[in-house]
Amino acid sequence: MSGKAITNSLLHQQNRAQNKSKRKQSQIEEKNKAKNMLGNLQSHSTHKTIQALGLSTLFFLLLISLNYLCLLVKAHIFIYAGCSQEKYASNSPFEGKLNYFLASVVSSSSQASYNTYAIGNGSSTPPEGTIYGLFQCRGDLQTADCSRCMESAVNQIGLVCPYSYGASLQLEGCYLRYEHANFLGTLDTSLRFKKCGKSVNNDVEFFRRRDDVLADLQAAIGFKVSSSGLVEGFAQCLGDLSSSDCSSCLGDAVGKMKSLCGSAAAADVFLGQCYARYWASGYYVEFSPDSSDEDDIGKTVAITVGVLAGLAFFIVLLSFCQKAME
Repeated sequence: MSGKAITNSLLHQQNRAQNKSKRKQSQIEEKNKAKNMLGNLQSHSTHKTIQALGLSTLFFLLLISLNYLCLLVKAHIFIYAGCSQEKYASNSPFEGKLNYFLASVVSSSSQASYNTYAIGNGSSTPPEGTIYGLFQCRGDLQTADCSRCMESAVNQIGLVCPYSYGASLQLEGCYLRYEHANFLGTLDTSLRFKKCGKSVNNDVEFFRRRDDVLADLQAAIGFKVSSSGLVEGFAQCLGDLSSSDCSSCLGDAVGKMKSLCGSAAAADVFLGQCYARYWASGYYVEFSPDSSDEDDIGKTVAITVGVLAGLAFFIVLLSFCQKAME
């Protein structure tokens, strides 16, 4: 073989080796590109999954928070108040005892849902002698919610009944009362507050269910919840009543409920030492207004604004977290 032929053969082999090396390098690059694309897809998918999980968690927490907020707001809703016409002087001995009583209520409500007090020398003459009082939370409230409700009641009672020798305040979730005369354990069935819903006409099944619930509530001792079909209700006596007095009080409450609210789809009746309530699903919020509602309107508006402000805060937080994850 000539020298020229040998040279051509070597060049051909060199070109084949270079082409083979290029093809191998190209294959490696294609594999790396595919890996990078797969990695990007997996990363994007993981990011979206985390984002979705994050949003789901935030929505879940939002729902829980709003539900809890609504429960707390409802417990603080004003029902009624009663104030003594007798007034004490500022910086009087009675005011000092009253402040001590109110502070004791706040402290005690963090541990118990009911308590009674007699603060002073046992004399009601002059009125500065003794303060008698009690507080009670609704039977289904947790201790922390009871304490918050009582704090709200303590803050409100001095505003609603300034310098009064006696006052009572009923919120949705708790009750507070004090007097200069001993009222503890004495049955009081005077009507303090009523509220009647819209009438239900020609619904035999509803009235049968309602009467079943009211009969059950009338036999309550302390706090009781009852339901029959779509009708629900609950009732409670103050803790200073005996079992027989509680039954008597609730009997009067149920009787007044039927006579005053008739065929109402929902009704509240609060007497001096007990209350009863019933409602049919879908009707509870449809109470007819009465003259006692004017003070409620401002409070309800303020509460609603507070709830909406809380909702707006959570929406802003949710939006911020979503942008951060993007």
